[in-house]
Amino acid sequence: MTQAHRAVVDQRSSAGTKVAHASARNKAQPNPQAFKKGDKVVYPGHGVAVIEDVQVRAISGIERKFFVLRTLGFEKTTIMIPVENVGAVGLRRVVGRDMVDKIYRVLRQRKVEVDSQTWNRRYRDYTDKIKTGSPLEVAKVLRDLLVLKGDKELSFGERKMLDTARSLLVKELSIASEDREEKIMEDLRAIFAS
Repeated sequence: MTQAHRAVVDQRSSAGTKVAHASARNKAQPNPQAFKKGDKVVYPGHGVAVIEDVQVRAISGIERKFFVLRTLGFEKTTIMIPVENVGAVGLRRVVGRDMVDKIYRVLRQRKVEVDSQTWNRRYRDYTDKIKTGSPLEVAKVLRDLLVLKGDKELSFGERKMLDTARSLLVKELSIASEDREEKIMEDLRAIFAS
């Protein structure tokens, strides 16, 4: 996980929306012009969202431009990201078809060693992977937890992490492959039934 991802802090603004902030140590920024109103994007840890608007707001007397996102997951959340921080918070486009195939390859890997560390240490590791926003890392978390679930009962935190990883991945795979979410869930069940 990069320093920029660790520096992301979500805070509630007075309007009740989340405003994404990043530290001064931002990594190289993608061109904010690459995103526009109506685009489907992925915001790490929150999943797929739609850029509903681009607004200018005065914060401490300084005008700043924000992307206003609405997440498409179970919880509909509005997030405001300063345009200059899109790289620091890890905002990215939904994966393409070539990445869908790579994600399924990760999920189908059967020679997986889930290490024997304590559940809370595994939970922290999985949380770090999900926060990267990488669909391959999220797929590894999902795969590892489903494999572990076949061997023993998961802790409450691990079950919650499993649900998070599954919902993040299913939504993005559904949009990227233009399939229904139910079809993606059936694919996952088939992969882990064997």
